[in-house]
Amino acid sequence: MIYSVTLNPAIDYVIGLPHLELGAVNRLTSAVKLPGGKGINVSRILQALDIPTTAWGFNGGFTGEFITDSLHALGLHTDFAPAAGDTRINVKLKAESETELNGAGPTITEDNVAAFKAKFDALQPGDVVVMAGSIPQGLGDSFYRDLIPLIHQHGADFVIDTTGQALLDTLPEHPLVVKPNHHELAALFSDNEYTDFQQVVERGRRLLEMGAQHVLVSMAGAGALMITKDHAWHGTVPKGDVKNSVGAGDSMLAGFTGTFAQTHEALTSFKTAIACGSATAFSTDLADKEKIDAVLATVSIEEL
Repeated sequence: MIYSVTLNPAIDYVIGLPHLELGAVNRLTSAVKLPGGKGINVSRILQALDIPTTAWGFNGGFTGEFITDSLHALGLHTDFAPAAGDTRINVKLKAESETELNGAGPTITEDNVAAFKAKFDALQPGDVVVMAGSIPQGLGDSFYRDLIPLIHQHGADFVIDTTGQALLDTLPEHPLVVKPNHHELAALFSDNEYTDFQQVVERGRRLLEMGAQHVLVSMAGAGALMITKDHAWHGTVPKGDVKNSVGAGDSMLAGFTGTFAQTHEALTSFKTAIACGSATAFSTDLADKEKIDAVLATVSIEEL
C-alpha cells in the first residue's frame, strides 16, 4: 500500500473569465471545484495506475466532507484524521493572467495529531508513505521529519516532496526517491544555473552520497534525469500542448513511487514517472490512465 499524506488539503476552486475588472461585478464563464493537495494528487495518479493507495491527512468541516466525497466518487480510499476547523479553499482565477488566493487552513490540535499518528500503526514492510505539501499552522516545520521514525519502525519506506534544508535534513534517513527540479537542485548547493547535464548528474550523485536511494531531476522542457551511483539516464517525450503545470510534478513522483514499489525496477519506474508527469501537463486536470498509457508509448530514454 502507498499512503499519501496531505496535511493541509484544499478545495481548489478554479474559476475563469475573459477579463477581470477590480472593484466591479464580474461574471464567470467557467467554474469547477476539485479536491486539491499534493499528496491527494499523488493518490489520484496512483489510482489511475491501479496501484493500491490510501489518502491520509487532516480534513474538517463541510469543505473536508466535499474532498472526501469527491475522492470516494473517484474510487479512492481515504482515512483522514479530523481537523478542528474547516479545510481551506484555494481560489485559482484564470483571466488575462492567473491569480491564486490560497487559504491558510485550520489549526490542528494535539488530539488531531494523536489520531493522525495512530494510523501509522497500520504500516507494514513494503509500504511507502509519500509526504507532500504545506504544513498547517501550529505543527512546526519539522513535522514531516518527525514522522520518519514512525515509518521506519514498521519497515516501510518514505518519500518527501520538499526543498531546501528541509530536504537535506531527511537524506540521512534514506528517502526512497527525491525529485528536485534543476533550479531547486542548484539552490541546494548554492550553484548558478546548470549549463549541461553532467553538472546535474554530479550534484545528483551528491544527494545519493548523502542518503537518497534514487534521484530524479525534472528539467522543464528538457525532460528529466534519473541518477544512480553508476548510471544516469535522460528521458523525454515529444513536444505537446501544455495545458496544466499544476500537478505535473506530483504525477511524476507518483509514477515513479508506485511503479518502483511494485517492480523494484528503477528504469521502468523512471519511464512511468515521465509519462505521468507529461500526461498531466497535457491534460486540463490530472491525467487519466488512457492519457498516461498513450504518453508512455512515446517516452524516449538514453543513457548519458
